[in-house]
Amino acid sequence: MAHCYTECVWLVFTTYHFALNTVGREIVRLPVVSGSFYPGNKAALIEELGRLVDAKAERKKVLGLISPHAGYVYSGRVMGSVFSGIVVPDTVVILAPNHTGLGSPFSIWPEGCWRTPLGKVPTDVELVQKIIGSCDLVKIDQEAHVREHSAEVLLPFLQYLNPLVKIAVIVIRSNRYKDLKVFGKSIGEVLLKIRRNALVIASSDMTHYENQKSANRKDTLAITEIVALREEGLYRVVQEHNITMCGIAPAISMLICSKERAATKAELIGYETSGKVSGDYDQVVGYAGIIVE
Repeated sequence: MAHCYTECVWLVFTTYHFALNTVGREIVRLPVVSGSFYPGNKAALIEELGRLVDAKAERKKVLGLISPHAGYVYSGRVMGSVFSGIVVPDTVVILAPNHTGLGSPFSIWPEGCWRTPLGKVPTDVELVQKIIGSCDLVKIDQEAHVREHSAEVLLPFLQYLNPLVKIAVIVIRSNRYKDLKVFGKSIGEVLLKIRRNALVIASSDMTHYENQKSANRKDTLAITEIVALREEGLYRVVQEHNITMCGIAPAISMLICSKERAATKAELIGYETSGKVSGDYDQVVGYAGIIVE
């Protein structure tokens, strides 16, 4: 099954000679999973996004969300459901888990752009600089990004819904709650000062490679804490119940950041497991789409 873990192992042991490029003086992060996680052809990608995104859905502004990051064949419906209901603002902060083990604990992409089959997504350089200046934990580090898929797969949805979007991407390898609290609060403070309308996305899949019943039970525990805006509770249940939620650090950081920005509620928009596509309910991966307002 080409789920998150299988795909991640493939990513770690595959050398991408063209994951990073310099065009003139611009740093370009080239796509590494187009053609595998999502269509590599522009027309095919637009067609796929058109199927996944509900053009008639009512959209609202939100502070944060959790989106899965597996291949679109598995998690695309949940991704589409959560993105269909939101307004994508001109600035989006993406907090992504580190599947490769490369780079600093909090690695931020510094400048330039990210490319997908839909074109370039520029980095919000001013925001990046403010984040670096406000939080000593955050380091400029491209190594954590060039092979990491968990931010890249979100970009086509953002481009499809707002072609003018700019991003700040931070890959998180730390699971220390104390650091996540400092980091999340710092991001929230910066956004309140200079990007009040920004969206913060935590990229995460849920339980990995357990049977359907076990995955549903564990994911319900985690989702209950998330929709109650209890980041400490989320950290606790993930530890106590051995929930293999790969984006626990981004999720906790997003919740802390959102509460700093006066979030009052969260809502589960969609949940599925890979079993719906593969037919294998003995080893599934869970996918949840959640918004925070």
